[in-house]
Amino acid sequence: MFVTESGHKETMKQFGIVFLSSLLSGALCLPASAAPLSSNARTVIPQAVQQIISVDYRELRDSPVARALKDQVIPDNVKQFEAALRSVGIDPERDAEQITFVSYRGPKNIVYHVGIAQGPFQQKEFLAKAKARKIKPQKYLLSDIYPMGSGFEMVFLDPITILFGDISAIKGAIDVRDNGAASLAANNTIDDLITSIDSEPVWSVLDQKGTQNMVRSALGQAGALANFDAVKKRLLASDYTMSFSNGVTFDLSVKTSDNLSAASLSGLMKAGLLYRRMSGSPSEKLALENTTVDSSEDLAQMHFATDDQRFQALMNSDLFAAVSR
Repeated sequence: MFVTESGHKETMKQFGIVFLSSLLSGALCLPASAAPLSSNARTVIPQAVQQIISVDYRELRDSPVARALKDQVIPDNVKQFEAALRSVGIDPERDAEQITFVSYRGPKNIVYHVGIAQGPFQQKEFLAKAKARKIKPQKYLLSDIYPMGSGFEMVFLDPITILFGDISAIKGAIDVRDNGAASLAANNTIDDLITSIDSEPVWSVLDQKGTQNMVRSALGQAGALANFDAVKKRLLASDYTMSFSNGVTFDLSVKTSDNLSAASLSGLMKAGLLYRRMSGSPSEKLALENTTVDSSEDLAQMHFATDDQRFQALMNSDLFAAVSR
């Protein structure tokens, strides 16, 4: 996700791994409905978003698929974040209700990453412990930035919302709220997509370049068709949602510049799906039996549904890696 396309793909892949692991790092004791991003969380998301991935921990705590994902892909950096939270008196398994990961472009086209954790955090207890340990925050504009260890810093946006990341990434996010930097509200394409999906337990939005790379990868051999080059520049953004309430449901939408482009992309996606069904692994072929592709106005859409057992067999496939990045 840096300046070069190869760097962009690599960082997106790493960030996708963070998303998958974050599905399950926390488990809460009571069920609850997925909640949209809070207004305070939105105030620190920059306009130049590359990807946002949001996970409602409460919806996923009892999912065997989520546990399988955790066993397979949890990386060290998420473990380090959890350890850092515990070191300052915040238990992610008890306190985290939702965590959102944001990748955004900063100056010189460098990509930064921040996380936004929401939950009933013990802010007063944290501040008391920090004071007792003589930990002094770094003041930046209106915010107090506290060290967490392992290269992480954190800021309480309010008593139930924490912004975390490295210091440069956090300052860039705070600049949106307190220093006049362009905000998510100015990115109409991404903001509209978020509004349509952010009540889902797992959701993600991807910018234009990331969408183009994702679609090309997901199409497989169909992506080599001349038609894709004609459609590629008309792909504006994309989103996906995942639900685990009754098996596994995955819905992908690609926003295009017009209805004709959406219909053209839908045709290419159907060709790609046919290719996967013919040449994919046995687990892919089995899982894709209930996959449909269509278009609606300027959106090309794919709907995928399967049971837990088939989805677990699909997790190691190239197709899953492509569409869940």
